[in-house]
Amino acid sequence: MQLVTWNTQWCRGLDGRVDPARIVQYAVALGDVDVLCLQEIAVNYPGLAGSPGDQVAQVQSALPAGWQVFFGAAVDEWTAAGRQRFGNLIATRLPVLQLQHHPLPYPPDAGVRSMPRLCSVLTVQDPALGPVRVMTTHLEYYSKPQRMAQALALRALHLQACAQAAQRPQGLADGSPFQPKAHTPHAVLCGDFNLQAHEPEYAMLAAALADEEGATAGQAGQPPLWDAWRLLHPGAPQPPTFCVFDQTYAPQPLACDFIWVSDSLRSRVRAVRVDGVTQASDHQPVLLELQ
Repeated sequence: MQLVTWNTQWCRGLDGRVDPARIVQYAVALGDVDVLCLQEIAVNYPGLAGSPGDQVAQVQSALPAGWQVFFGAAVDEWTAAGRQRFGNLIATRLPVLQLQHHPLPYPPDAGVRSMPRLCSVLTVQDPALGPVRVMTTHLEYYSKPQRMAQALALRALHLQACAQAAQRPQGLADGSPFQPKAHTPHAVLCGDFNLQAHEPEYAMLAAALADEEGATAGQAGQPPLWDAWRLLHPGAPQPPTFCVFDQTYAPQPLACDFIWVSDSLRSRVRAVRVDGVTQASDHQPVLLELQ
């Protein structure tokens, strides 16, 4: 299975052009891609540079035949411009088993710019791995308290899903909403975390299972989530994914777009690649390949 994650900056390149088709065509050409996770997808934002319209429909139109698109709006509001939505998109050519959208914590942080955040979870059926939860998110940029709360929630969501897979609820084969679900410990968590590897939020995501968390997400004393890059390149920093060509938001390039895998998948990570060439966004795409 190959997956690409990319913060698209509403599909706006450093040349100022807003072009969802360019993003899609570049991303799927990075490999034999099965799943595409895009952050900062906009619907009806005439006030943003490039006046993005319905980017969900534009992404769907640009994808090859057979792909499905699932959009989670972290921001969904009605203004003078009409209904406006902004959030995460997951597209895949794999069979889909389940879709969930989890609003992330949004604690008050007075006087600090912020917006609601979301984790979209699409469970797909991989021919070799079976069901895999693909979790994509975009954490708060300006508020550190909100970002930590959101990172803690992501860990909790993963642990809860692993516990459900280990202690499955009763399912009724009656065609009702209580019918069996695709519970699985296999997960990929990816997106723009708006933090770097030396920060406490990263350390919390990478921390070993605590006694009170149980061991359903992996072995006791081991992390439930693993940074896929560090699994393959221990001791080597991940190449930068932000401000590579434009230092508007930071004085030097940095890595803030990560791919984490569940403990159940850590032996399956075959490749992680950061594309440092494209300027179709202010972030760089990252590709994961699982055996």
